[in-house]
Amino acid sequence: MPNIVLTRIDNRLIHGQVAVTWSSHVGANLIIVVDDEVAKDKTQQVLLDLAAPQGVSTRYFTTDETIQKIHKAAPHQKIFIVVRDVNVLVKLVEGGVPIKEVNVGNMHFKEGKKQISSTVSVDENDITAFKRLNELGVKCEVRRVPSEKGIDIMELI
Repeated sequence: MPNIVLTRIDNRLIHGQVAVTWSSHVGANLIIVVDDEVAKDKTQQVLLDLAAPQGVSTRYFTTDETIQKIHKAAPHQKIFIVVRDVNVLVKLVEGGVPIKEVNVGNMHFKEGKKQISSTVSVDENDITAFKRLNELGVKCEVRRVPSEKGIDIMELI
């Protein structure tokens, strides 16, 4: 069983707040970015690596690669999974990745989305995905930083 210490939705993927604050808070030593585009783009990977704290390794996988590889993780790996899109999480959980809780950090506002918290905006597709995760027994909590009190996303949608 992979040792997943945190799963986070964040449009920015790896950045100072995620890499330093959350990694140290949960004791992660491996950040896995699950993003089909970034997994194929070495330039984006190099830029994201610049934000990773010393002593924390990074991996960049597609959704399918994550489903295939996550169960091969070594017991000493404390895994922090980060994705941009809630729909990726639905695919991961339905594909057998043992995610029980999700930290919803940043989902930027854009046309067609409504803002439900200071850092989270959703559209109908996102709401459907969060409801599906809820059906699958996955708790999704809006929480920017560890010191903040989390809010169950089902209360906001």
